[in-house]
Amino acid sequence: MTDTVQQETHGFQTEVKQLLQLMIHSLYSNKEIFLRELVSNAADAADKLRFKALSNDALYENDGDLHVKVSCNKDAGTITISDNGIGMTKEEVIANLGTIAKSGTSDFFSNLSGDQAKDSQLIGQFGVGFYSAFIVADNVTVKTRAAGAPVSEGVQWESQGEGEFTTADIEKETRGTEITLHIRDEDKEFLDDWKLRSIITKYSDHISIPVQMFKAEVPESDGPDGEKIPGEPAKWEPINKATALWTREKADITDDEYNEFYKHVSHDYADPLTWSHNRVEGKTEYTSLLYIPSKAPFDMYNRDQKHGLKLFVQRVFIMDDAEQFMPTYLRFVKGLLDSNDLPLNVSREILQDNKITQAMRNGCTKKVLQMLEKMAKKDAEKYQGFWSEFGNVLKEGPAEDFGNKEKIAGLLRFASTHNDSDIENVSLADYISRMQEGQDKIYYVTADSYQAAKTSPHLEIFRKKGIEVLLMSERIDEWLMSHLTEFDEKSFQSIAQGNLDELDSEDDKAAKEEAEKAVEGVLERVKTALGDKVNEVKFTHRLTESPACIVADENGMTTQMVKLMQAAGQPVPEVTYHLELNPEHDLVKHLSDVQDEELFKRWSGVLFDQAALSEQGSRKSLKLGCHLFKSSLIERLIAVPDLLEQ
Repeated sequence: MTDTVQQETHGFQTEVKQLLQLMIHSLYSNKEIFLRELVSNAADAADKLRFKALSNDALYENDGDLHVKVSCNKDAGTITISDNGIGMTKEEVIANLGTIAKSGTSDFFSNLSGDQAKDSQLIGQFGVGFYSAFIVADNVTVKTRAAGAPVSEGVQWESQGEGEFTTADIEKETRGTEITLHIRDEDKEFLDDWKLRSIITKYSDHISIPVQMFKAEVPESDGPDGEKIPGEPAKWEPINKATALWTREKADITDDEYNEFYKHVSHDYADPLTWSHNRVEGKTEYTSLLYIPSKAPFDMYNRDQKHGLKLFVQRVFIMDDAEQFMPTYLRFVKGLLDSNDLPLNVSREILQDNKITQAMRNGCTKKVLQMLEKMAKKDAEKYQGFWSEFGNVLKEGPAEDFGNKEKIAGLLRFASTHNDSDIENVSLADYISRMQEGQDKIYYVTADSYQAAKTSPHLEIFRKKGIEVLLMSERIDEWLMSHLTEFDEKSFQSIAQGNLDELDSEDDKAAKEEAEKAVEGVLERVKTALGDKVNEVKFTHRLTESPACIVADENGMTTQMVKLMQAAGQPVPEVTYHLELNPEHDLVKHLSDVQDEELFKRWSGVLFDQAALSEQGSRKSLKLGCHLFKSSLIERLIAVPDLLEQ
């Protein structure tokens, strides 16, 4: 026996008033968005007329000058947005304005075909933008007449946004739509002419038809020297550039236009270093216009500061700082993205992360790195200017972007022992090209300053053998090297960590053994004298002039990393280091001959303090403030006059 299921279908019920209020007050985070939506709708209406007029130019009604006009009346408390576009019939008014989330543009677009659809500049998609007017208005009046319809077939639509609306037949001389917003008392700020201009310019520069505002008559006046300054008649003047620069062919855009557009999107008065204008086709279609600034902003090192690209979807301005498309280490990049198929929520303000956004992020990142590679290769001087401004930010890249680590590493620049200068102009490729035969590591040293790095005792053996060492003195460098382990199959090696036995030749090893025999037994005595201050005491041949140095374990925390963590307020575990003695140094030789254990202990302390000072006093336990060290050292030297003579 088979069970029979009785199934009924019901429609979802809704309270229109509540739904409308929810949509008006919850979809948009910024009140000024209503201007974006209404101006975009007006521009759509003009574009619709342009398309339809291709097959019926009578729709223009002898007026082919398409435009959008915005005006305000402070006395009446109203803002009016009008267009001479396609307009609407009474049926279309009821269907489009009386049905929430029904988009006339969307329907229109779906009926296009072929080249028309491809060329469409229509930007409304969701059918809710019109209702954003009620964010600031307690009453909205719409007057409209469809293009080609008689004057007597005009329609007036009116609503308070409470779930009801009225319609009436009117006469309207001109085609198109006129929307009048009666602004609430608490939102009267939008009735300021200057404020309206600035907001509309922000959101409408990309729109391909002129957006105009009324400019009052300027009467004739007298100049400071009595000359007559002619007056200007009242007129409607365009306040947008009426062109989307990024949609034009690159060959048609001059460098001056690119520079000017950069200043518009970045609010930077200086020209950019370079830019890249790209159209990407395939699974993901978008246009990008990316700029590298010439000067760093004052807040560049604030990683929490808003950054990113201007985002457009089908030329609709969505947001200023779309962080999803540019990694943090490239936060200095300015520009925009315009996507045809980017998924957005209904308010067009929340970006939904998916494969499309990820592909666009990867594409933009790759393009910026290519721009920098090209600049570094073709114009070293310009790239050096870029590096001096943004180099430390780019150093964040290897930790953040593993997939592009090799590319980023190739863009890094360092000071080195090859040049007697603190200018960071040595690339890793340059270093590798100068590596000695048999050398398989890239050697570097980190310090608090260039001078400290340059005079580090760890460099002594490298100078002797003529091996180049990278000198790193920026705070970020220690963090960088903890994530950058190799480049071009060459591993990195800190000269202040681990052993450097690979530098020893057979002759060096023989001399080393001979020198160690001469001071045999001193290691155990120094270790006993210093106790817990050191992890181990051993001989080293990395020194040629200094008597001792402090060395970290190969995988241990360096003194620079300790300082970095302390500066960041991070808890730092107690760290002890190796003390390495130079067996060929006269002080170490003389120390081995000291029989007085108390004297030996004091002198061991002097050697340890000297080595610690060369590391800039990295640990609190060393207590190597300048004054403390001086007094400690003086006391010890007074106690060992015989050694002082040495």
